[in-house]
Amino acid sequence: MNAGYTQEEIDLLKEECEELGLSFVLVDEDDEPEEEADYVQFQFVGKHEGKEVIYDAVLSTLSMHHSSRLYEEAEKKVAKIYKDFVPYELRDENTPVNEEAELMMEEFIQEMEDEETIKVAEFVEIDLDFDFGIGIDAALNVEEITADVIEKFISDFNNGTLKLDKTLYSFKDGFED
Repeated sequence: MNAGYTQEEIDLLKEECEELGLSFVLVDEDDEPEEEADYVQFQFVGKHEGKEVIYDAVLSTLSMHHSSRLYEEAEKKVAKIYKDFVPYELRDENTPVNEEAELMMEEFIQEMEDEETIKVAEFVEIDLDFDFGIGIDAALNVEEITADVIEKFISDFNNGTLKLDKTLYSFKDGFED
């Protein structure tokens, strides 16, 4: 049973939101929504198929999403050349770092940035098979993720008025072209 669908958890989240005076709760409580952030994970109450449910969302800037896509593509290219290359998310403190592969990664990223190989648009992906409630992965073309940006996202999402910019963008060194 997914606890994010239970009335008990929904009521707890609503209480927590009310105490904070916000429509969401940050998942990592060390983060303050007032701080500048490229991405934020938060939970909020919304509806799915007419019933209240907890949404667990990761919202990032489009620039951050672009950087992630560049990094993923560079990793794929390097892995084809260096058979001993270990992708970053699979590494631990004992994983040897291949300096040549790391340099090549940087070169591929720079090249793809210069050639604008990777272009991204705003998106919202819904994950109904999420561990707790319903997962959301989204990116918006904003400078930073602030409490106001999150509040507007939740309001638009819950009201069915969220309009995504389908324009394809490319960024350099974290700055829009």
